[in-house]
Amino acid sequence: MSLFQNTLKQIWKAAQLMKLNKDVEEVLSHPQREISVAFPVRMDDGCLKIFKGFRIQHNDSRGPYKGGIRFHQDVDKEEVQALATWMTLKCAVVNIPLGGGKGGVIVNPKELSEGELERLSRSYFRAIAPVIGPDIDVPAPDVNTNPKIMGWFADEYAKWAGKDVRGIVTGKAIDDGGSKGRGSATAQGGVYILQEMAKRNNWNPAETKVVIQGFGNAGGTAAKLLAADGYELVGISDSQGGIVCNHGIDPAGLMQCKVEKKTVKNCGVHVSELHGVEGSSCKMVENEELLLEECDILVLAALENQITKENAHKIKAKVIIELANGPITPDADEILAERGIIVVPDILANAGGVTVSYFEMLQNADDEYWEEDDVNEKLHKIMIKALADVEGNAKKYDCTLREAAFVTAIERLKDKMHL
Repeated sequence: MSLFQNTLKQIWKAAQLMKLNKDVEEVLSHPQREISVAFPVRMDDGCLKIFKGFRIQHNDSRGPYKGGIRFHQDVDKEEVQALATWMTLKCAVVNIPLGGGKGGVIVNPKELSEGELERLSRSYFRAIAPVIGPDIDVPAPDVNTNPKIMGWFADEYAKWAGKDVRGIVTGKAIDDGGSKGRGSATAQGGVYILQEMAKRNNWNPAETKVVIQGFGNAGGTAAKLLAADGYELVGISDSQGGIVCNHGIDPAGLMQCKVEKKTVKNCGVHVSELHGVEGSSCKMVENEELLLEECDILVLAALENQITKENAHKIKAKVIIELANGPITPDADEILAERGIIVVPDILANAGGVTVSYFEMLQNADDEYWEEDDVNEKLHKIMIKALADVEGNAKKYDCTLREAAFVTAIERLKDKMHL
């Protein structure tokens, strides 16, 4: 089953619970616009290479399309359709006035030089420029894209439009009109939810073991925030593999080692030495093994389809936080629910990123910029309210948090669509 088919199944399940009008379900099951582009890039050796990309605009009933752009060799149209749909739902869950969109380019950016990456970014953005705009569709960073690339996008759009349009993208560098707190927002939003759940359930961070799959922006930031809160990080991985330790892992030391040794997987001995405790040890694991480690909280901050019906029976975590998009398949969801494992779904847990992107749009529009404490205070309020709304629907419909998050989002979309 494709990622988009998984998404449709999630919508269908929520629709059944809330007895949704079939017309609304049908509309939400089809993106409003799908753009496929092929664009040329001059490579460093002088040859011309054609790359392919997409921009999917799912639904704008609540506001302009909003969503990131990913550069990855495995990008395909159905993946981008799913991601765009989730963005629509995500914005509705946290109740911000935006719709959902997503973009992707089929490329392994690690194989490109800096110059090739810039030329590819600008060429892709020229290709989609006619269908975007600050009041139409506002892109942002996603997998393998960053503030520098957003700066190239904004500059290229200014050339195309003949004027500087600062709000054409979010996730920009601060000097380019970006928002303070945006880089950490995805992880910060998820951590706010975890903190609230811990407070309600009297979890003691020092006695709570955490495993994090993914040590990029979201996973790395989550590791720092959770370590600062006193949680015991016992396992962390990146795309190459990871380590599991019999003691708490220092995220700063691990990040330093990863930079030196290229991957977390090579850092076991270093982390043990860094910890400085007699008897401390770490073992090297593959990503699949990391998911099966015994822990209290498992943070999924890598890619989609990590927990499936094949391994869901073996998951030992008590709570799963989805900072990645779509890391659990619908079949696996059912197994985890039967086993009593709580899943905080992606459209709630990782909505901090798009929420602070919305803040960036507001700041660009007013040309007034907020301090990071102000950004985080506003983010905290929105995330805790969204959690309460979702938990309320979970009780009302006697369902999982994911089903309740979809119900919450669809109720708000339905109301706007009817208007």
